[in-house]
Amino acid sequence: METQQRRQRRYPAKPDNVYLFATCLIDQFTPQAGLDTVRLLEREGIKVHFLEQQTCCGQPAHSSGYPDEARAVAAQQLDLFTEPWPVVIPSGSCGGMIRLHYPHLFADDPVLLAKAVDLSERVYELTEFLVHVVGFKQPDRGTPYTIALHTSCHARREMGAHETSAALLGALHNVAVVEQARIEECCGFGGTFSMRYPDISEAIVTDKVVAIRDTGAQQLVSADCGCLLNITGRAAKQDEIAGLSTPTLPGEHIASFLWRRTTQGESA
Repeated sequence: METQQRRQRRYPAKPDNVYLFATCLIDQFTPQAGLDTVRLLEREGIKVHFLEQQTCCGQPAHSSGYPDEARAVAAQQLDLFTEPWPVVIPSGSCGGMIRLHYPHLFADDPVLLAKAVDLSERVYELTEFLVHVVGFKQPDRGTPYTIALHTSCHARREMGAHETSAALLGALHNVAVVEQARIEECCGFGGTFSMRYPDISEAIVTDKVVAIRDTGAQQLVSADCGCLLNITGRAAKQDEIAGLSTPTLPGEHIASFLWRRTTQGESA
């Protein structure tokens, strides 16, 4: 159902203003991805508004089976984005939560449901927005480079971000995107799953690291920071055990990768 809804979505013309929902992981661990998201959009002539009152989207509680706690967190977001502007989210997981699950969370409250539906209809995952709304066509200014793309489970199944991420990277003429084995499989992060079931998570991400390394890619790119932190963190731990000081599998959010590749004077 989610895939059908996504394919039937009507996209607006490029707006003058957007809101940025930065996500917890970007705020706390990878702020550069948020800054580069702003740079990408501003270069396209779009003014980006960041509301400091925004918090978590509520997904950790929701996916852990705590709907009341998820509603309490999600309700704080409903009155923030008051202008009728798109809300751009550099994460398919958080985007999927707000677009698809907020209406279900507030189904029994007509007032909050109306607000949730209005917000959900204005939510766009970053790569989706760049492809379908912005029409991103910046030239690749980097040297030949090989990368592997990983798309989170939510981003793939709920937002179709594997398609839009691949489209953006495929348009960079000096970038070769190599496909890992079992590309659609989870990296083992799963939000709180990785903390509740660390042994299972470690086994899954170890397989993922092997699959990506086997491609010969120079770097991993993803539109979701949770997956990036999990995959590159496991690779870094293996490097540490092996006594290696240089990362064998560096990773980067797609916003930062696109910004560097399309900025004059950058080489990778």
